[in-house]
Amino acid sequence: MAVEFLSDQQAAQYAAFNGAPSRAELERYFFLDDSDLEKVQAKRRAHNRLGFAVQLTSVRYLGRFMPDPRQVPAEVAEYLAEQLGIADASCLKEYGERDGTARTHAGEIQEAGGWRDFAEVRDELSEWLDARAWTTGDGPKSLFDAAGGWLRERRVLLPGASRLARLVGTVREAANNRLWDTLYGLLSTGQRAVLDSLLSVPPGARVSELDRLRRGPIRISGPQMKWALQRAEEITAFGMGEVDVSAIPPRRLAELSRYGVDGKASLLRRHGDSRRLATLLATTVYLTSRAVDDALDLLEVLIATKLLARAERETAKEKLKTLPRVERASAKLATAFQIVFDTTSEQVDTDTGEITPPEVETLEAMWARIEQVVPRHELAAAIAALFELTPPLDSDVDEAWRAQLVTRFGTVRPFLKLLVTVVDFDATPEGVPVLKALNSLPDLMGRKKVSPAEIDTGLLTGSWRRLVLSAPHLEPGTVDWKAYTFCVLEQLHRMLRSKQVFAKNSSKWGDPRAKLLDGDAWEQAKPTVLASLNLPGDAGEHLVARAALLDGTYREVAARVPVNSQIVFDDDGRLHFAALEPEPEPASLRQLREAVEAMLPRVDLPEALLEVFSWTGADQAFTSVTGGEARLKDLHVTIAALLVAHSCNVGYTPVIGAADALKYGRLSHVDQTYLRLATYRAANATLIDYQASIPLAQAWGGGLVASVDGMRFVVPVPSVYARPNPKYFGRRGGATWLNMINDQAAGLGGKVVAGTPRDSLYVLDVLYDRDGGKRPEMIVTDTASYSDIVFGLLTLAGFAYAPQLADLPDQKMWRIDRSADYGAFQDAARGRIDLARIERHWEDILRIIGSIHTGAVRAYDVIRMLSRDGRPTPLGDAIAHYGRISKTLHILRLADEPGYRRQIKSQANLQEGRHALARKIFHGRQGQLYQRYQDGMEDQIGALGLVLNALVLFTTRYMDAAVNQLRADGFDVRDEDVARLSPFVRHHINMLGRYSFQLPDLPGGLRPLRDPDAAEEA
Repeated sequence: MAVEFLSDQQAAQYAAFNGAPSRAELERYFFLDDSDLEKVQAKRRAHNRLGFAVQLTSVRYLGRFMPDPRQVPAEVAEYLAEQLGIADASCLKEYGERDGTARTHAGEIQEAGGWRDFAEVRDELSEWLDARAWTTGDGPKSLFDAAGGWLRERRVLLPGASRLARLVGTVREAANNRLWDTLYGLLSTGQRAVLDSLLSVPPGARVSELDRLRRGPIRISGPQMKWALQRAEEITAFGMGEVDVSAIPPRRLAELSRYGVDGKASLLRRHGDSRRLATLLATTVYLTSRAVDDALDLLEVLIATKLLARAERETAKEKLKTLPRVERASAKLATAFQIVFDTTSEQVDTDTGEITPPEVETLEAMWARIEQVVPRHELAAAIAALFELTPPLDSDVDEAWRAQLVTRFGTVRPFLKLLVTVVDFDATPEGVPVLKALNSLPDLMGRKKVSPAEIDTGLLTGSWRRLVLSAPHLEPGTVDWKAYTFCVLEQLHRMLRSKQVFAKNSSKWGDPRAKLLDGDAWEQAKPTVLASLNLPGDAGEHLVARAALLDGTYREVAARVPVNSQIVFDDDGRLHFAALEPEPEPASLRQLREAVEAMLPRVDLPEALLEVFSWTGADQAFTSVTGGEARLKDLHVTIAALLVAHSCNVGYTPVIGAADALKYGRLSHVDQTYLRLATYRAANATLIDYQASIPLAQAWGGGLVASVDGMRFVVPVPSVYARPNPKYFGRRGGATWLNMINDQAAGLGGKVVAGTPRDSLYVLDVLYDRDGGKRPEMIVTDTASYSDIVFGLLTLAGFAYAPQLADLPDQKMWRIDRSADYGAFQDAARGRIDLARIERHWEDILRIIGSIHTGAVRAYDVIRMLSRDGRPTPLGDAIAHYGRISKTLHILRLADEPGYRRQIKSQANLQEGRHALARKIFHGRQGQLYQRYQDGMEDQIGALGLVLNALVLFTTRYMDAAVNQLRADGFDVRDEDVARLSPFVRHHINMLGRYSFQLPDLPGGLRPLRDPDAAEEA
């Protein structure tokens, strides 16, 4: 039977050998040093020496003594026998035949090695587990594994699985109860009644109040914006945002709120008072800021797409409609004035210099000549048409669409007053005038006359001044307050994005400056941050070293230019690269690829997932959102079915079956209870680690090179979290999955963002929020992720940034020493890096990167904060100057090392291969993403990312087995060819139609490989 939350298999594998240890594990745990050999050699007989050595080393590896040391894997016995000079390791069978020998040896080893009994530390472990459970909210399996690690570190013999599991379960339950009781105790009687009312279904309604309030806005419109603000106002009115929950660990509060947002109201009603009300409190605290986030998300996209962009489109359409009239009128006017010039000007013969007087001498004669070509009434009509259809001479290019924008006041009228009352705005000094103007708008609305003294005329830039102060319909001394409203909203939109105006009661749209480490918090974190990032507190010597590196690299690369056929300089001194020739594929590689791919077993997608689960235990990461420990029978089958439904974008129908695990009700329950972004990420971490352990993946790379790129999805349903881009989405909106893959073909994580923003805004967030695996050292992106500020931040964070610079000739190279002679790079190195500027801002630069590194603030918000209207702030400029050192070093390396260029290209190709496989998996509904909310997008794309990694792992392991088999059969397998195999092949996986969920018995852990010759014949 399974031990509580442990499956039978997990309980059996606890503190036991699960197959033979790897060579590295043998060398780490089973190597006998001089002290070990001295103890072992004290035993007289060979079988006792070997048995003693087995017990001495296996306790290090397992954490406890084996019930029967003779059951140790043969590989361990042989490794130890070899060190002891024992020719026949099978003599171990005689060990322990005399009662008490093995037990006596174990006692001797325990005493000499300082191993303690579990009873001695049980209370100390309980305290440690309680603190961890209270702080992190980890599941029982995670706590169980952590407890095992804690005991090993302190040389405590592991207890039985059931004993340790009971302790973990007891402590975790107590921590959960304390959490619920603490939150419950913060509520007054009235607040408890308010929260309980959220679970009721009002008369005539179909859903509970909680269900209604946790649904965010969908459509992009003025009425929907009003509804979003009313929702935020209603949630804020509960007053739960004022409850002081600072004593609760943020992770526990987030965990509870996630359950409240995702869980069914009927399920919440069944919980006891403390748990139910604690969950509702956490949920409403979360929804208080989330509702404002949703409203401002909607405001941003409403202004950008429905107001600004639509006004520009409609203005362009109007211009196209009037273009024929403008052309005709202009042609008539041009013809008339040509006659004026021709007939009223003196003519000079360029050959003789002779001057001829004008052809006409009177105004009447000139008009007579004009009217022969253009009648006077047509000319008057043409002039009138041009005055009507073209802007005044002193207007700007924006006046036409801004005038069009003013006509759409009905879109913003419904929500303007609510906007300034519901959202608690604040601003930096630069944003204060806009915020004051925003707060004044409700007082101006609906009035017949507004004077210039009542508005901030300093905000009227460009054509807004004419539209607000000098509109034709205005009475003297009044302003067009509708035009003023849009002038303010346009600037508010810009300043919200740059964080110069922010919302104090919002999480996403709050002030990133307030989240930066400061004061005591920064002083405490600073030593750890500087040590982990290898940055000095004082910039002086560090910048001198960076300057010397840049100068030396310039000179070294310049010296090799005469023999470098890969680069050329144009007449302006700009650098150009020769095309990178494709790496040739030798016949041996093609033969190996064909043989390996032919040997891959043919399976249905669900079978591949179930098999990967059996290898890795990744399905154990799917824990109930309720925190319960009970697991359903055949839960892994249901999870596999749901992963197929979501990742293939086909829904439940193709995976529903007669088995209980595949019935609709079961699928729906597990989907809502077990599948969410957190469990996808936990399962993915397991797959990443397993992928890294496969020799074939190790031949591809060491896991230290990664790339980040975006995969686009059309979102054909109304959604605030989709953005238009005709190039990628046609007439629809869309979203982008920014995902990261390492050089072992493992997807390390990703992020779903609306539309197609510049990747550079999110690269650091993706890097710092990876699911698992080694921290990559080199980061490859395309040109869209490039900016000098991003170069600086990534370098400060300890990454080697290697973007593909497609527009290389347009890239400015930078120098520090103006007088230095860099040979062929002299003209290309036309920019100058100001080290003094970097040094002046060094403390703030460290605080910025420290805040990002510790997770105090999102890199996205910081990058937005460091730029205003496309121009960097003084601090942003300092970071950009620092980044230009790395950028120039990167360009020089690209110029000097074709292998470096090829490495970047190979990693980018790896990402393209992953995206191609993802497209094949996500084939349903024409590959379009039918999720209205960001959470739903993240969950579905999380399923796709997990299935991608599972299939890559499945293929990699079988490819590795095929390579080993081919080597054993005498096939010419070359290491350089193995390194170029791709795990993104898909012919062996069935992703279409109905699927098999029957996993066959796999005695050896793997299916038999196919015969490549037989496959070719077939």
